Amino acid sequence: MAHTETDTVMWADALMQSRRTVLPKRLVGPGPDAHQQGLMLRAAAAAPDHGQRLPWRLVEVPACERVRLGDAFAQALLERDPHANARELAQAREKALRAPWLLLAVCRTRGDDPEVPPAERLISLGCATQNLLLMASAMGFGSAITSGKALSSAALRQFFSLHEQEDAQCFINVGTVSEARSGPPRPDIGRFFQVLGTPTT
Repeated sequence: MAHTETDTVMWADALMQSRRTVLPKRLVGPGPDAHQQGLMLRAAAAAPDHGQRLPWRLVEVPACERVRLGDAFAQALLERDPHANARELAQAREKALRAPWLLLAVCRTRGDDPEVPPAERLISLGCATQNLLLMASAMGFGSAITSGKALSSAALRQFFSLHEQEDAQCFINVGTVSEARSGPPRPDIGRFFQVLGTPTT
């Protein structure tokens, strides 16, 4: 039994260390099929969730909706900059056409739920997102989370029919890696870990 547990631990460590952010412009088809997507969503569902409130949801943007999403991105840019030129608007639209599988992560950050503060709800969503990304890596796919000013725009809120208590947090992008690159080094443990009562450096 100990040998099996050791193998499992080593496999899990290798999986986590192998996960790298792959920019959406380097994610191409094929994307995950329906079965693979289901496994990724099952992984997301295993995230900790205080009180089983399920304060988050994931919204897929299928291929048939990408042009409309691009228009929403362009409208979001115009909200921030009414003088945006044609090239800038085209760049905004192009962002919707990249990764084969695209999800919006939404979190219920407001509302009268004193037992589960907004920070806990966001942590739950973060854990769900990481679980999904790790499962994608286990299947050989590349992935990334992306954000930006458009997420808080009226255009995006309307496009995704967000409720008053919800906020869009990030996009989750999954696909086949077109060009593998080494990622940045992981931070040294001493930079983020401390034993209470010991001096910091």
